[in-house]
Formats: sequence, structure tokens, C-alpha cells
Amino acid sequence: MLEPVFTIKAEKESQDYAKFVIEPLEKGYGNTLGNSFRRVLLSSIPGAAITQIKIRGIKHRFSTMVGLREDTIELILQIKQIRLAYQGKKPVKITLEKTGPGEIKAGDIDVPSTVKIVNPELVLGNLASNKDKIKIDFMVEQGVGYLPYEGRSGNVLGEIPIDAVFTPVLNVAYKVENTRVGRRTDLDRLVLEITTDKTITPTEVLKEAAQILAAFFNQVVKPKKPPQEKKKKKAIHSEVMTLAVEELNLPTRIANSLRRGGLGTVESLIKVAPEDLLKVKNLGEKSIKIIDAALREKGVALKKG
Repeated sequence: MLEPVFTIKAEKESQDYAKFVIEPLEKGYGNTLGNSFRRVLLSSIPGAAITQIKIRGIKHRFSTMVGLREDTIELILQIKQIRLAYQGKKPVKITLEKTGPGEIKAGDIDVPSTVKIVNPELVLGNLASNKDKIKIDFMVEQGVGYLPYEGRSGNVLGEIPIDAVFTPVLNVAYKVENTRVGRRTDLDRLVLEITTDKTITPTEVLKEAAQILAAFFNQVVKPKKPPQEKKKKKAIHSEVMTLAVEELNLPTRIANSLRRGGLGTVESLIKVAPEDLLKVKNLGEKSIKIIDAALREKGVALKKG
């Protein structure tokens, strides 16, 4: 079996760009690794994005706002350009409140310590005068890939879902060159270039992509069985529980005996064990079977003894 022994060197590296050289690789493995890394980096690295906004005084995306030089669509297009770093599992709300005149910037948004805006100089819009104000609530979520706004609607009037691009990786390019070690001249040299949105470094996303690939390949070597879904108990509809014993199509004698025994509804009946039902006057083994069969037709059954 081939034992991979190679080095990874960052020839150029910054917060949002790095050029990695991976060598030496066995012939053909330059393309194998390069293509695999590129696919995973562009599709499977989690990130954060704004998924929904609520602008005071605006009911939908085609409304206009007095005092804002841009229309709502233009404002939303700029909001989509905001890049955030957020690691939380639950959605978090951030807020912007601004009084004019002047530019509205991403840096004007009030964020908690768990959220960081990496492009605070981004201009979202412009307010015309000192009488003009704007307030926007943003919902930030973590996710993978791309989430279109179509098919989503806000829970209350005025909530506007927007397209969300979660992936922090903007571009990945690779090329394979020849390299040599000693007398061997048939080895590969992989040059991998990664550009991110500054919410995460190229080195971090490269390691994360490698972990994702390793997890998939390890499933081949040491497969894990998928967790079995537990059978959910069927919820008993409240209407069934409130049915009177006379509504179970029981013989009149049995229904009257249950009623006299204080068991007038399905809810009270299913709480009693069969052996306790036998203590009710005029009920025997045959009656218990008839009662149980009638209950099962309604989706319930007698309590097990």
C-alpha cells in the first residue's frame, strides 16, 4: 500500500489568500487531491450569512422608504455583500439604527461578541437629511452552500427573507506540475490557490476540507451504521379520548356496566388494567375482549396488566 509522505508549504499567505505547494506526490495524485480539495472547498465549508431582514416602515421588498436614496431592492443587494463570522448553532439577531444625513455602512450594525463583520466599510445606502432615520433587524445563521429566498416567508409582516451565501471560500484554483526526488522524475507537484472572504483563513479551510474528505474515506474503511429511527408512538387524538363508551358500538349491557362502574369515557377506560375491569359488575373475560377490540378500532387499547 502506498504510504503518502509529502510536504505542504504556503508560498504566499494572508487573511484571505494563500498559495500552497504540496509535493512530492505519486503520479496522478496531484489531480486526485487537487480536484477533491476544490470540490469540497467550494461546496462543503460552513459559514455565516444574513438570511432575513426587517426594515422599520417597510412591508415588502418592493416598498420604498422616505429619506433613503436607494430603493429597497438596492439596499438588499448591498446587504447580501455583508460578510460575517459566526460559529453559533442558533440564529442570532443583529440591529442597525442610523440617523442621517450620510452613508449607512456595515460597520454601523450593532453586533454581539459572537458575531464579527469583516467588511465594515461596505456602504449599504445613503440617508438624505438629519430628519431621516433607518432601523433594520438582521437574522444571522450558520449554514453550508447557498440558500435562495424563494419558498421562504417571514413569520410576521415585514420580515423579508434574502438569498444567503454561506460558503466562505470565494475561489479555488489548482495546477499539477512535474517534480523530481533523486532519480525519480515522474512525481507530481500540486499548486493550490485558495481565496476566502476573510471570515476564515485559507489554512483553516484547507484543514477543514481535509477532515471532511478523511471522514468520508474512513467510512469505507470503518463503516458506521446509521442510527436507527425510533418508532414514534402515534399521538392519540383528543377527540378519541373524549368519546363516551356508548359511542364505541359496544353492546348496551357492557356500556351500561362501564358507565355504572365510573368508566364513562375512552380516556378513563384505557387507564384501567383488564384485571381491574373484571371487578366491574356484569363484566367477564368475553366482555373484556369485546371492549379491547372496540378500542383498537379507534386507535387505542386497554392498559396492559
